Amino acid sequence: MFSGIIAAVGWITDITSRGDGAATVRLRIDAGRLGLDDVSPGDSIACNGVCLTVVDLTGETFCVDVSPETLACTTGLAEAGPVNLEKALRLADRLGGHLVAGHVDGVGEVLCFDAVGDNRRLEIRAPAALARYIARKGSVAVDGVSLTTNSVDGASFSINLIPHTLAATTLGRLTPGSRVNLEVDLIARYCERLLATDGTID
Repeated sequence: MFSGIIAAVGWITDITSRGDGAATVRLRIDAGRLGLDDVSPGDSIACNGVCLTVVDLTGETFCVDVSPETLACTTGLAEAGPVNLEKALRLADRLGGHLVAGHVDGVGEVLCFDAVGDNRRLEIRAPAALARYIARKGSVAVDGVSLTTNSVDGASFSINLIPHTLAATTLGRLTPGSRVNLEVDLIARYCERLLATDGTID
């Protein structure tokens, strides 16, 4: 479980096929300022909002294996480049954002990224199946970043990004047409499940 508060921007430096017949790839990631002193193989780190398991550590880099299913359902992990990083929460940690599972629900498309003073207005079109889970002033994770929606119009929603978020995450690099990982609020999904049943499961 994560909070959506990005600790560092890392960099995918190497992508290697595992050669196991399943098209799994191994990513080597420079952790940047994340700090790996308290990380061990088997721990979880969210990379662009995707919960991945550390399989190797060397100095300031770590490796994760990514399955074909994950590559097909997400974006930002198939090529070298920057990634938002967050270690898994501990029970004593502050929950500064919202509860994020690291299970990407779908990939959205950036429609606009307009300057509003020092801020940016980010508008994203979500997959139609996810739109019903996104509410005005609700929470959504975009490439692992916990954000609050300002408005919702059909399958599109807008967010205001402050200078700190732009500087501390990869979101400042977005342009119209960019693809982003989306995870909707856990509470919205469970509420729908409860409302869709009468308390019994066939």
